[in-house]
Order: sequence, then C-alpha cells, then structure tokens
Amino acid sequence: MPATVIDGKKIAEGIRTELKGKVDSYRSKGIIPGLVAVLVGENPASRIYVNMKAKACQKLGIHSEVIKFPEDPSQSELIDKVEELNHRGDIHGILVQFPLPKGLDEFEVNLKIDPAKDVDGFHPENIGRMLIGKPTFLPATPLGIIELLNRSGNPPEGKHVVILGRGNIVGRPLAVMLAQKQKGANATVTLCHTGTQDLSSFTKIADILICAMGVPEMIGGDMIKPGAVLVDVGTNRVPDPGSEKGYRLTGDVDFDSIYPVAGAVTPVPGGVGPMTIAMLLSNTVKAVEIQVG
Repeated sequence: MPATVIDGKKIAEGIRTELKGKVDSYRSKGIIPGLVAVLVGENPASRIYVNMKAKACQKLGIHSEVIKFPEDPSQSELIDKVEELNHRGDIHGILVQFPLPKGLDEFEVNLKIDPAKDVDGFHPENIGRMLIGKPTFLPATPLGIIELLNRSGNPPEGKHVVILGRGNIVGRPLAVMLAQKQKGANATVTLCHTGTQDLSSFTKIADILICAMGVPEMIGGDMIKPGAVLVDVGTNRVPDPGSEKGYRLTGDVDFDSIYPVAGAVTPVPGGVGPMTIAMLLSNTVKAVEIQVG
C-alpha cells in the first residue's frame, strides 16, 4: 500500500484557525500582536520566507513589519536595531532572519534579543530552558515537526526516531525536544550526521525518519523500514531545464522511490514549511501572553 502524504498546509491551517480566536480576543481589548522580521542582504530564500511570514501575519490580524538592511551593515548597526525593537511596546516578537552575511556574528545578535520576544527560540536562555524541559519558546521548525507528527496520527511516543542532520536550527533542538518525558514526545532518538558510518543501518530501523541534511533526494526506498514515517525537512533547488524557472524544488527524500515503501511522508513543498510559519505565529501569540497577560 503506498504511503499516505501528510498535508502540512491543511494541518497548519487548522493551527492558524485556533490562533485566530486568541488574536481576535486581544484585538478586542486594544492589544494588537506585533511581529518584526529583520532581513539583512538579498538572500532569495530569506526574502521569500520573510514575505510568507508577513502574509501569514496579515491574514491572522497580527501586525507585521519587515526591516531591511543592505548586505554589509556593521555589527553595531544591527545590534542597535535589535535593542531598539526590544523597547518597543507594540512589538511582541522579534526574529532576525538567518543566515546573516559573512562578517556578522549571529550568536552575538541572538544574545541581544529580549528572551521574552525571542519567537524563533534561539536565545541561549530559551535554549537552556528547552534543555531542562522548562521551555518558554521552542524553535519553530522542530516544534512544527512534532505538531505535524501528532496531528497527523503519527505520534512519536515510544517510537525510534532517527534524525539526519545535527544543525542548530533543526537537528539538535529536535533531538532534545523529542526525547523529553512529556506527552507528544517521549521518543527514543538517534542523531545521525556527516560523520555517521553506515548511515543506512540506522535509517532502516527508524520508525520515524526525519531528514534534514540538505542533500537532494539522498534517501531512497532501499534505505527505509517498510511502513516508516518520513519527515522531509530539506528544500533544495535542482536544475530542471524543462521548468519555466529553470529549477525544481525537491527534498532530501527521493519521493518516487520511497512512496511504495513508506507508511507516510511529508511532501516538498507543502509539508514542514507551512508548519514552521504556523509555529512562529503561535510563538508570537504566546509572546503577547507573556508580556501583557
């Protein structure tokens, strides 16, 4: 039986519907949730992603701003802007779109964001709270993946989850979150990476396989356990002369190859991406709750 395709767009729409009631309630009291994105340079993927966030905010009734810097601002200019936003009462959530151009220190920028406005969940204080199981904000993509699994009827509790990729954005925080002893998580987690030998020996025993290595179509049907759930986090541009744009988007999973073998799979696009934005909106509403009650 072919794999079930998990519709991230539909699940994300359900989450936004839940959030809409909270946003409307705040607006009725004169409190308009506010989110600002700081965009540095002209990275095409970053620009598209920030624009998608802004449109999602508009639909939900969240005030959204995009502050753009040229490719080469000084570290002090960027930090001054972040500190200015920290003091704005109409802004409840701040995110600085990464990656930053070379020469800018992402860690130092993160340090300057008010932890109560850190809706991306990457301030060291929020990372520390996540590690001890007392989170304020959780990173949007890992949180979106966990919500996607639970809301699609594929809960990770008691399952062996194998994560491919140890990056700070997805792999490492997701491993911590899935291993927590709490409802919706409580999984046995294996974290694989570029130094892992005999990778397929791990992918073949995964009940849930999460692919976040950024290698186009690296996981084929011969590398997975029959009936496994695959979450494809990769978004890769592959040259395609037959396409109007000259490229096509693909994930880390060879969809055609795994489709007859897997139990369920997320598509690219339309899987994890919409969930990331939904969780960012959720964190923004949570920021309002923290700041104004």
